This record gives sequence, structure tokens and C-alpha cells, in this order.
Amino acid sequence: MSFSIKNLFSEHSSEKFELHEDHLNKQMVRVLKTIGYDRNYTKAKGQYLYDEKNTEYLDCLSGFGVFAIGRNHPTVIKALQETLTLELPNLIQMDVSVLSGLLAKKILATTPDNLQKMFFCNSGTEAVEAAIKFARYTTKRKKIIYCNHGYHGLTMGALSLVGDEIFREGFGPLLPECHSIPFNDLAALENALKNNDAAAFIVEPIQGKGVNIPDDNYLPEVQRLCKKYGTLFVADEVQTGIGRTGKFWAIEHWNVQPDMICMAKALSGGFIPIGAVAITDNIMESVFNRMDRAVVHGSTFSKNNMAMAAGLATLQVIEDEKLVENSAKVGTEIINHLNSMSSKYEFLKEARGKGLMIAIEFQAPKSLALKAAWATLEAANKGLFCQMITIPLFKDHNLLTQVAGHGMNVVKLLPPLNLTNKDRDWIVTSFDQAIADTHKVPGSIWTLGKNLASHALKTQKGA
Repeated sequence: MSFSIKNLFSEHSSEKFELHEDHLNKQMVRVLKTIGYDRNYTKAKGQYLYDEKNTEYLDCLSGFGVFAIGRNHPTVIKALQETLTLELPNLIQMDVSVLSGLLAKKILATTPDNLQKMFFCNSGTEAVEAAIKFARYTTKRKKIIYCNHGYHGLTMGALSLVGDEIFREGFGPLLPECHSIPFNDLAALENALKNNDAAAFIVEPIQGKGVNIPDDNYLPEVQRLCKKYGTLFVADEVQTGIGRTGKFWAIEHWNVQPDMICMAKALSGGFIPIGAVAITDNIMESVFNRMDRAVVHGSTFSKNNMAMAAGLATLQVIEDEKLVENSAKVGTEIINHLNSMSSKYEFLKEARGKGLMIAIEFQAPKSLALKAAWATLEAANKGLFCQMITIPLFKDHNLLTQVAGHGMNVVKLLPPLNLTNKDRDWIVTSFDQAIADTHKVPGSIWTLGKNLASHALKTQKGA
């Protein structure tokens, strides 16, 4: 009998939760079943997912930003099929490849002029690890500065720069000489840099956990301060880059030139793991400064032909379909529509973001009945209110969203960049109805809230 992935998927797709409970992370299965996200998806196309009943869902997570061009884009599929059938030499190691050179050239054409070289790896967290090593070697300093609530990955080096304790707890001791400061606080940054001992300041131009946007003068001043104190300025654009915020790079909103840009996620269209760092000539020449240091940092599977082909095809799709421009247009329309609802909904504080990186934040209401209901949820678990938004969005409106971070009353949208006007209206109408339901106390949505609060309290007692 010939081997067939199609047959394996068809025969076992209904067993996926049992397989994960038996052989993988059963807690993830528990989470999905608890919040009602346990669907059996059978197909994905563009911005849509489909279950075994052919129900269509609008994916506003896009694999945490990986599927910026949508799922299963035919241009990338064709590029990968062609790469597989060409019998190309791949990962010879004692050689350099054509496709990696072409992809490096194409990426660097989009970055600030001071960035002249590329380093490829396999993920965002690997890109951050490379940036840490490159900064330390180039500056001959040890200290790395990062921001509270920042997120840079979960390997040990990158984890040392993650600003939320829930990810760090129990995994220490982490990398030494890593120091956190508040985001969007220039005085704190200068205080951290003033001893001239910091190798790098690594920052997300827009923080992913909460979609926190800095003041307009923040990143330009970050660049100035880093230059003043001899510290490398590293922009982590793993999530914000490649069109996500309505510019190709989020740093373009503030016209800054970092010394390194970390990238990954959307770069391969979601097909092949890929990461990269765009760096200056000086950094490249400092780290790889002799022939015997040509392999001082690298990764076995980096620059593999499939990843490079996917990257080239993905960048072509973004250009041909004008997805950066679409991200800016549709994202602004969604934010404006949602903000127009704030006058009629006490719970809705604001919608904010850039492009299709959007946060919808909720707040404590003023009216007595709503205030009491809010307080009950907050007492059980901070940020629980957002589950009363995301769960109905999914179950009643077929809209897949997420809470923006632990203990936050923020729902986050990170959809593919090819959203249509129909998708825009789907999102706005669904939020309108879901938020309206939370203002009906008592009501069915608050029955869900009580169940969530009860489950949260039981979980805390069992911990």
C-alpha cells in the first residue's frame, strides 16, 4: 500500500483531540473544549477556515500573524511544488545557495538603507537569539535592555527578554545581564543606557501583547539615545513586519533606522518555518570577521530551498496584490467603525492599532448593574470579560479571535492582510452584536460569564 498523507488525514482527522490528549499537550485540548473552540477543520483557503459541515469561519488570528497572505495561497504552493520537482541541490553546507541570495536581496530592498546584510534562521525566537549574540559580540558588552510586557520568544535567551512572568515562571535562572524597563518611557531608557554598558535595546515597535502603540517621539528618541550611548537598537518586527501595520515595516511609521530588524512569521506565507535578521555591514563584519569564524553562528536548516522559495513567492504576492496598502485601508476602517460604537456601549473603551494589528479594549462600566457584573468576573480572574466577547464571536458569528494577553481586557485581531469589504463588515457587525449582548444583565451571555468565573475559581483552588 502506497503512503498517502491524504488518506492519513481522512482516516484520522476525527481523532485529533484524542491523539493530542494521549501523545501531546492535553492541557491545550482542555482549553479548546472549555471555551468551545474544539472544531474539526477540514479545509482552509485565504482568510477562511472550514469545518466538516463546510461552515465558513473568518480567521482573525492568521496563525498568530503567520498567514498574512491567507492560507494555502496558490502562488506559494506553485513555487514550493516547482522547487520540489526541480531536484535542486539543497543544504550542501560547504556551498552557498542562489535562492537565499535572491531572498536576501529582495528583503533588503524593503529595509532602511543602513541595513545591508541578512542572516537567515528558522523562527522569530532564533532571530532574537541571533540578535542577542550579534549585539554582545559587536559591542563587547553584556547587558541587554528590553521592555515590560514585551514578547520575543520562548527559548532561553529570548525568554530572558520576555516581560510577562507567566512565561518565565519556573524556567530560571535565565540569561544574566538582561534588564527590563517600562515601554514608551524615554527617561527609563536613558537611565538604563547611561553607564555605557548596554549591548542592545530590543523593542517591538508596537507591543504584541495588548497592541500597545508608543508616542510619536518614542522610537526616534530611542534611536538617538542608543546612538549616544553606543547601544545597538534592535527592532523586533517578527509580528509587526511584512505589511502587518499598513507599512512594510512598522518602523516606517516613525521613520527610524535600527541596527537590526528581527523578522519571521509572515515571511514564508505560513508554509515553511523561517526567520531572519537584517543587520548593518558593521555587525556582519564584526561577528564574521575571519575565515575561521565563517560558521561561528548559524543553523542547519536555515537558507533551505523550500523556505527561500516560499519567502520569494510570498513577497511577490504581497507586492502584486498590494496587501500592505489593503492592510492600511481595511484596518483603519475597522478601527473607525468600532470606535464609533463607544458612545453606546459602556464596556467599550477603544479600538486602536495600525493596519491589521488591532486591539479592542474594554473597561469597567459606570451603571450599577453592569458594574456589579464586571466586578464579579474581575474578582474571579482579571481579563475574564474578554472571554464573554471572544467565545460568542466564535460560536455565534464564526469569527476566530483571541484575548491579547494574560490578565488583559483586550481582544486582539491579527487577520490576513487580504480582507475584503465583506470581511470588514463581518467583523464590525459581529463585534456590535457581541458587545450589545454583554449589556443585557441578566442575560444568556452573563450565564456564560458565571460559568467562566466558576471554572476560573475552581482552577485557582486546584492550583
